[in-house]
Amino acid sequence: MEIIKVKGLQKKFGKFTALHDVSLSVNAGEVVGFIGPNGSGKSTTIRVLLGIINRNGGSAEIFGKDVWSDSLEIHKRVSYVPGDVALWGNLSGGEIIDLFIKLHGGGDKAKRDYLIERFELDPKKKAKTYSKGNRQKVGLIAALSVDSDLYIFDEPTSGLDPLMEAVFQEEIEKIKDAGKAILLSSHILSEVERLADKVAIIRQGRVVETGTLDELRHLTRSTVTLVTEKDVSAISSVDGVYDFVLNGEQATFSADNQHMNTIMSEAVKLGVKKFESVPPTLEDLFMRHYTGQ
Repeated sequence: MEIIKVKGLQKKFGKFTALHDVSLSVNAGEVVGFIGPNGSGKSTTIRVLLGIINRNGGSAEIFGKDVWSDSLEIHKRVSYVPGDVALWGNLSGGEIIDLFIKLHGGGDKAKRDYLIERFELDPKKKAKTYSKGNRQKVGLIAALSVDSDLYIFDEPTSGLDPLMEAVFQEEIEKIKDAGKAILLSSHILSEVERLADKVAIIRQGRVVETGTLDELRHLTRSTVTLVTEKDVSAISSVDGVYDFVLNGEQATFSADNQHMNTIMSEAVKLGVKKFESVPPTLEDLFMRHYTGQ
């Protein structure tokens, strides 16, 4: 079931075009990683989806409803955490979490208490004493304590230490398994790689690539380490081999996936002693699509 459906989204701020032609979708039970550096259009897209700003062109629907004209109805079923959670300084963390839950229409107090413990938050301290990481914890606990059908996270682990990032990832996997839809915008590519079923890479207001990690990996090269009985340098002239480096008997090179069968056949002729092929990481994919490398 399609929860988010965006087609040809456009947004201008005066003469500046922030979103040129953004299209993406998120289904129930699916985590979509939305990646791109600052200024690429991630947060603008999310603000349009939340009905905070109106688009100049294209269509954007959540639950089959228009994100601008039906925003109040949509918000009843959505949880959102921004990259920098603003809090009321004189209220305690626990009071703010309860207020957020109440504004949403009610949540699970047992789950709230469980999450406070998991994220190691002191709910009695006033918000003005909190670090950035603790402010993020308040937003995450409030969002995860309510039963929503769609969760939108915009740099949600900003300020969290690695241990708390791991807790967040475990909780996301739970709500995904419960059939919820999740849009995850993040700079932390390892986080997206672990959680995302699909990835959308945005560049200068345009989605330049979208698909599963396996689908995107077909578009770029694997790193191969090879040791053979005969002279391995013969592999350097095979189609699909790039950046060939010889270190003693061991060769390392990049290989186009569509040529891998030919490369392996030629390697077998030389007598394979070692053959390792490592697929590109999300960071490799991102850098290739973002820098054109």
